Amino acid sequence: MVISKICCIGAGYVGGPTCSVMALKCPDIQITVVDRSTERIAQWNSDKLPIYEPGLDEVVRQCRNRNLFFSTDIEKAIQEAELIFISVNTPTKTYGNGRGRAADLKYVEGCARMIAEMSQNSKIVVEKSTVPVRAAESIMHILKANHKPGVKYDILSNPEFLAEGTAVEDLLKPDRVLIGGEQTPEGQAAIEKLCWVYEHWIPKKNIITTNTWSSELSKLAANAFLAQRISSINSLSAVCEATGADVSEVARAVGLDSRIGPKFLQASVGFGGSCFQKDILNLVYICEGLNLPEVAAYWQQVIDMNDYQKTRFSQKIIECLFNTVTDKRISILGFAFKKNTGDTRETPAIAVCRTLLDEGAQLNIYDPKVEPEQILADLTHPKVTESPEHVKRAVQIFADPYDAVRGTHALVVCTEWDEFVSLNYERIYASMMKPAYIFDGRKILPHERLQKIGFHVQTIGKRLLQQSHQQQQQQQQDPSVRPYPSHQTNGHGPLPANGDGPSAQA
Repeated sequence: MVISKICCIGAGYVGGPTCSVMALKCPDIQITVVDRSTERIAQWNSDKLPIYEPGLDEVVRQCRNRNLFFSTDIEKAIQEAELIFISVNTPTKTYGNGRGRAADLKYVEGCARMIAEMSQNSKIVVEKSTVPVRAAESIMHILKANHKPGVKYDILSNPEFLAEGTAVEDLLKPDRVLIGGEQTPEGQAAIEKLCWVYEHWIPKKNIITTNTWSSELSKLAANAFLAQRISSINSLSAVCEATGADVSEVARAVGLDSRIGPKFLQASVGFGGSCFQKDILNLVYICEGLNLPEVAAYWQQVIDMNDYQKTRFSQKIIECLFNTVTDKRISILGFAFKKNTGDTRETPAIAVCRTLLDEGAQLNIYDPKVEPEQILADLTHPKVTESPEHVKRAVQIFADPYDAVRGTHALVVCTEWDEFVSLNYERIYASMMKPAYIFDGRKILPHERLQKIGFHVQTIGKRLLQQSHQQQQQQQQDPSVRPYPSHQTNGHGPLPANGDGPSAQA
């Protein structure tokens, strides 16, 4: 057997699912996931896992305590393993040089020092965390400076390309597995050993090998390209609202071009998650450090456009509600950054809620998978508010969507959960204050049907013809009556007489 024992340091969104699927497909390999957090390890060993991913519960149940183990005994796992994955968090620095852009590698460095201290024999150490280019070199410096006699290390880069919400499927059937290593006989041998692990279930043609630095940069580049597509279509959504075009029709037409394709062309309130913003900011920082200011400015614009989209959407809510939300109660449907996950890192919902809270609104929040404690922690974070007590007074969290919308002035969809499409909107309309508004930040709802019910509807990238209350009543009585707008709009409110709409500031 090439590899018999694997250790993964970090029981988070990457380490947990990756090792669970690896254990499922490699029953002859013992895999131990370790973490300092006793609470997190206890959750992995319980019936309620610390993260939600479709299909993950079943995989863990099949493998746990057979060849998959979750433990806080880091020293034992490191000593026994032949191959060690580093899957710890690499957040953006919040202080010091590179603050707000550079990746904070303190946890990666801590892992390298632990491995050097605890290892009694040679190891293959694999970067699984997203790291800047040439981070493997830093890990090797630490290991060599602290190694014991006779202990050698090979450093590999094996970035993950998981999408939260489909992580298990992505691991079972990946587009590609990327492994980077040193271009030496020892480095190539280490690459072959990791390839052998993946070849248990992945065709060899789907496993790409490169040098270490190409592998590290490929991860940043992939996320930057995907985020760029979202910001590109979001920039056009503003043009669509101003001109009367429909961004869904534009995206469909563009996506049918085989050179472009349809993926990541869905306009929305903005992208979130742990990777896109962090990795692009890291790329910007690297470019600045390499004295490439034009390249840095290019990728910074992807982030700026995402911030603009969130600001633009939040401002639209305020303007449509008679330019004030003070003391108005607004329901927020969805707090996770995307459906099928409980992850709230960089979720657009935080930006929307922050703006509304700053304007004096009261918020009712519902999400089927995000814990109430997480929502309050996000909204009371020092980066979000200077008054946590005010937020706690202004925010109520609900376990039922119908309770969350009762008595509110507006409903704001921030996450594209499937259940939001099938809610009983006649019941919701009857329970809300009038006029009742819906702001669809994910473009998932049946807008025309909602208008017939009586809602005033706003969405991303499309100018909807708003009916007056009299027109709505007429159409409910006689469906043959066609709706006509009571005034022209550009998606932000009435157009001035000269046709020049207001400009939203990023």
